[in-house]
Amino acid sequence: MVCAIACFHAEAFAQTGDKPAPSSAKERPHIVLVMSDDQGWGDVAYNGHPVLRTPNLDAAAASGFRFDSFYAAAPSCSPTRASVLTGRHPNRMGVFSWGHSIRPQETTIAEVLRENGYLTGHFGKWHLGSVRADSPVNPGKNGFDRWVSSPNFYDNNPVMSNEGREEKIRGESSAATVDFALEWIAEASKGESPIFAVIWFGSPHYPHRAAPQDKALYANQPKKNQDFLGEVTGIDRAFGQLRNGLDELGIRDDTILWFTSDNGALKKVGSTGGYKGSKHKLFEGGLRVPAILEWPTGISEARSSAMKCNTTDIFPTLLDIAGIEHSGPVLDGISLLPLLKGEMAVRPKSMGFWNANVPGHFTNPAGPVSKVFPTFENWSDKKVNRVTKRVEKVPHQRFPPGVYPGNAAWISGDWKLHRASSSDMKKVKWELFNLAEDPREDHNVADQYRDLVEQMNADLTAWLENVSQSLNGEDY
Repeated sequence: MVCAIACFHAEAFAQTGDKPAPSSAKERPHIVLVMSDDQGWGDVAYNGHPVLRTPNLDAAAASGFRFDSFYAAAPSCSPTRASVLTGRHPNRMGVFSWGHSIRPQETTIAEVLRENGYLTGHFGKWHLGSVRADSPVNPGKNGFDRWVSSPNFYDNNPVMSNEGREEKIRGESSAATVDFALEWIAEASKGESPIFAVIWFGSPHYPHRAAPQDKALYANQPKKNQDFLGEVTGIDRAFGQLRNGLDELGIRDDTILWFTSDNGALKKVGSTGGYKGSKHKLFEGGLRVPAILEWPTGISEARSSAMKCNTTDIFPTLLDIAGIEHSGPVLDGISLLPLLKGEMAVRPKSMGFWNANVPGHFTNPAGPVSKVFPTFENWSDKKVNRVTKRVEKVPHQRFPPGVYPGNAAWISGDWKLHRASSSDMKKVKWELFNLAEDPREDHNVADQYRDLVEQMNADLTAWLENVSQSLNGEDY
């Protein structure tokens, strides 16, 4: 076990390339990260959806780099967003499920880029803690210079926190978010500094309220699906608005524009593209998401890859591109720059997933006022103090030594091991699938490959122990 953990540490830190850093901040590309909310792998036309209209995402997939095996670090929203910001599995910082706060102690990609000359902005869904001005976990305290953010998902005519002040916004939710982002990008890009913008849409999350013109496109579909499909088309139109805006500003060629989703498809209305499972599950349908990267000066021709990639890879990839060395705590992601350059075809590091079955925190879907994380001045100072003190504190150990409850999975090459355990680890069940031969995870071959199960479980256990060490504060 000690050897396995040591090997994991060595693998985790062997990520920094030897390419020289750009000579000035201006030589570094602009970066725009876009994420939808509950859009499954199959919820785009370019992945074969028979009904959806996503012409702008299709165009980006046809001209940029298309990831055909891209995974969310977790099968729900807040954890995956934490993984994007940190390059780490969300359980390391206690973001077990939706509504959990990111730890103030974490180092975010926005903080690192800002320290290295970038101007930074966050627009749209946050869902990593309170968006009050005095919150220790709002976007401004996590490295963002400018932020107009919602504590959770949001629909048309949303109410957001404009750097801590309530802002009532008119318009379709995704388009309105891009409006704020482009306004800031236009101003920020006039200077010598590169920009880093995070645009996280609130759609197509429940309760599904599409703009009338988008819903009308699907009038011949079942009524329960029309708003969902319309919201996805609304995302697509906003994405096109963003691409065109970058073009008009003259910065699109030197901008990394990276689109993905936060988890796999919703049941009933969403599409996994045929993969098993859905949101909240560690099967492929709960983890695989659409992903596209456009960067005309860095990727001159359309390409695609089936190599397995992860939202934890975004952090180290961007630092590698910007020539910035990572000196913080252990990462779970790897730099994908060699993949983008055509120098990598097989993922050199395994991927771990862990749903510890810790419940999510409810937040009010009607607006930004949260029953757990207060947002604006109309909440009592006593409650604010109670909540903010809680999120500032490194949590006590949540699990006894050697106990890793819930469901976990380990992907190594084409093999995927599922481990389901009771809270006390007295009952453990393993399932093994070969994703190359059985991508839908229909045929459990654990009995036929017991030696492989034993080895993969040892690697998974070493990783779970390492994640638990981070959770217990050993990284800080």
